[in-house]
Amino acid sequence: MKPDGGSLIGFGSGAPGGRTFLAFDPVRNAEFEPAFASATADDIALAAELAAAAAPVWVKLSGSARGQFLRAIATNLERKADDLVTRAKQETALPEARLRGELARTCGQLRLYGETAKRGDWLDARIETADPARKPLPKPDHRSMLRPLGPVVVFGSSNFPFAYSVAGGDTASAFAAGCPVIVKAHPAHPGTSELVGRLILHAVRDCGLPEGTFSLLLDARFEVGQALVKHPLVKAVGFTGSLQGGRALTDLAAARPEPIPVYAEMGSINPVFVLPGAIAERAAALAEGLHASATVGVGQFCTNPGLIVVQRSPAAEKWVKTLAEKLAGTPEGMMLTASIARNFRTGVETLSRQAGVRILTQRAATVSCGAVPVWFETDALDFLGNATLLEEIFGPSALVVWCRDAIEMLRVAGHLEGSLTATIHADAAEATGLGELTDVLAVKAGRVIFNGFPTGLEVSSAIVHGGPYPAASDGGRSTSVGTRALNRWARLVCYQNFTDSLLPPELQNGNPLGLRRLVNGEWTR
Repeated sequence: MKPDGGSLIGFGSGAPGGRTFLAFDPVRNAEFEPAFASATADDIALAAELAAAAAPVWVKLSGSARGQFLRAIATNLERKADDLVTRAKQETALPEARLRGELARTCGQLRLYGETAKRGDWLDARIETADPARKPLPKPDHRSMLRPLGPVVVFGSSNFPFAYSVAGGDTASAFAAGCPVIVKAHPAHPGTSELVGRLILHAVRDCGLPEGTFSLLLDARFEVGQALVKHPLVKAVGFTGSLQGGRALTDLAAARPEPIPVYAEMGSINPVFVLPGAIAERAAALAEGLHASATVGVGQFCTNPGLIVVQRSPAAEKWVKTLAEKLAGTPEGMMLTASIARNFRTGVETLSRQAGVRILTQRAATVSCGAVPVWFETDALDFLGNATLLEEIFGPSALVVWCRDAIEMLRVAGHLEGSLTATIHADAAEATGLGELTDVLAVKAGRVIFNGFPTGLEVSSAIVHGGPYPAASDGGRSTSVGTRALNRWARLVCYQNFTDSLLPPELQNGNPLGLRRLVNGEWTR
């Protein structure tokens, strides 16, 4: 199974004439064939029209049928795992074990969302039956539930070629919610994207679904993505990437004649607060765990710990020194693309020039796409006085902030911007007094972690992967991972005084789908 370099427009291919580009091998630092053709204006229009035509079918598609489709995609991915991993490894330089693990997570996520669609309780079906005899006014019959928005555009991310890309969480949750999907493939792995896209289309055909269920558009630049966001038939957008990119799409969507939601996961420094008791209790294990979390994937995780907040003491200084030694001995890793490597070096250079910032550990990379950990340190007062120190550096870098006491740690916590995660390490005695710090961090982050590490995201019904701006564009009101991710692609609709036969099955008196529903104030099936 090999890519041929074209966009996938429903069951057809992209039109000729688009600008071409090549995939890039970070290890060889070279581009390679085949050439990929960027989608044309006609491709964009056709993909949107096909998706809009498919949307009414998907609105009526049962949760069971959606689940069957998502399971079919997962099965197709598993059957072609060797081909997918081989191509993704060449385009990303990620190790095979990491890619196979990520692919397994992607398939598990597809099945979880499929089961959620089949179960149907995410629809939040509510019924208040009529009471014609109520005084002074009769009570109407109200029945409401979540209904799919329509065609959704998903932007693939650079750092997860499977889990946050063509068949990743945004696509899977949109399908589970009942929305056709158009994916704008990330140019960092166009071949992998095309192969996964073909496997989705095989599932579309096998499940007898309409042609516009899925399309994949290629482009190495920004024009195709911008055109998709502005297209009037598109009803929502999912994005994982930089703050700059997410903010640009959000602004573009807000400026439309009909504004649409953009669910963008963007920048996050993921602060880690390390209390004295934790260092005294488990210094070696803490250094080992933090080093592993900070260097996994060459620091190219959205949950990479980028800020380490510590109270200064001889024990803490010794612990940071040990951590710095581990970082200094970390082998050079290959970043995903040449541009990501350049941006990492630029971010490091900018941080090194800030007043009060000192280099903790640094080595020079030996190849253009290579990176080694570069960590810095500063004092809390310098951190509190310089907004530049709040900016994320995407890659294996972090800033250690030295505090004089617990009060200064709390000031640092209050100064933070929104983040995907925030972590506290403490011993049992300290844990009893963490209420104020925990409360502050719960305002700042979507996931607050106790005695753990932010990397290693488990997909579950309760997980939250989002946070206040700039972690996410919607202020942390939604999650891009977990079964609540479906809610982003739906809106509430209330049916008043409808006869039973005209209602969607989910709201009919007989509850033919056996859903859990809120009926006259009581949850029942």
